[in-house]
Amino acid sequence: MSTAPTVYDVAEQSGVSIATVSRVYRNPDSVRAQTRERVLAAARELGYVPSGNARGLASRSTGVLGLCFPDYSDPDAESEAEAGATGGGDEADDDAAMLYSDQIIRGMERAARRHGYALLIAASLKGGPESLVAKVAGRVDGFAVLARTVPTEELEVISRRQPVVMLAGPRETDHLDHLDHIEVANADGQRELTRHLIEDHGLRRLAYVGSAEESPDVEARFRGYVEACRAAGIEVGPEPDLRVGMMTQAEGARAADALLDRAGERPEALLFANDQMAVGALHTLERRGVRVPDDVAVTGFDGIALSRLVRPALTTVRQPMRRMGEEAVELLVRRLTGAHGGDPVSMMLPVSVVRRGSCGCGVAG
Repeated sequence: MSTAPTVYDVAEQSGVSIATVSRVYRNPDSVRAQTRERVLAAARELGYVPSGNARGLASRSTGVLGLCFPDYSDPDAESEAEAGATGGGDEADDDAAMLYSDQIIRGMERAARRHGYALLIAASLKGGPESLVAKVAGRVDGFAVLARTVPTEELEVISRRQPVVMLAGPRETDHLDHLDHIEVANADGQRELTRHLIEDHGLRRLAYVGSAEESPDVEARFRGYVEACRAAGIEVGPEPDLRVGMMTQAEGARAADALLDRAGERPEALLFANDQMAVGALHTLERRGVRVPDDVAVTGFDGIALSRLVRPALTTVRQPMRRMGEEAVELLVRRLTGAHGGDPVSMMLPVSVVRRGSCGCGVAG
């Protein structure tokens, strides 16, 4: 890999002093907008990434890998998991409150430690002259990032000087085809789960709840749902029956209320794009005296630990979240050590349908 551009290169290309370049990143409001934009444009063109306290040491190894992830915390899920883990059996479930991002983090931490690396985590991605992703990139040897959480332009700049692995979702754009990429078989999992409800349980009136944000994973899940419905001759529209702003328990509870209150026949099954929403829906249905699965079946997606603690236990699609984190580290290490320097890797991890009580199977797991 070529020597990384320095603050001196940016200063020379933008025609300003080194001190001005430093101020653009440390205190952007102290620099005139026109000058600031000129410096940032030069930095983008050169592929310069500021490295905080490690400025000037950009070409040296830091022994750290990075993970850039939005904060998907769900207080309702965490409090419920704690209650479920400590109130039922002799052993508390240490993983009970772990959600999707937590599992990926654990997988990355485990693999990073095995290879002698530390892990730096950014759980918020706000933009600006020196966005958090740029700060992380300047302090690590390579990093993983969730699809569609970092602007393509930023990723292009950063990937010129260090390996980047995209997590989840299909490849977004031709501009990022050179990056290694790991996703899970979202469409396959949702298709198989939907087929199970239709063929094995004889359910025909289905309602799907997705998210308002354009998550590539959620879109793939909905696509699998549509394919299964159409294969069974069930009429289904191009959009989910309901979209929610955040895929949390609270939103799932509200979605269940909204679907129950709609005119016409009640759905025989509510399919949610993730487990957190499905758990929230179970609470609403219990409160309203709707029996699960006798009156309506409920399913989720992800396979978080909370899905097996609720009652009835949740039928879901389990995706290998920890393995995704581990594989991300393996790819980064291979790039950093020169063990793999060829074409970009595209990895599709399998999922599995877990049949439990909320669809009427009553199978523990």
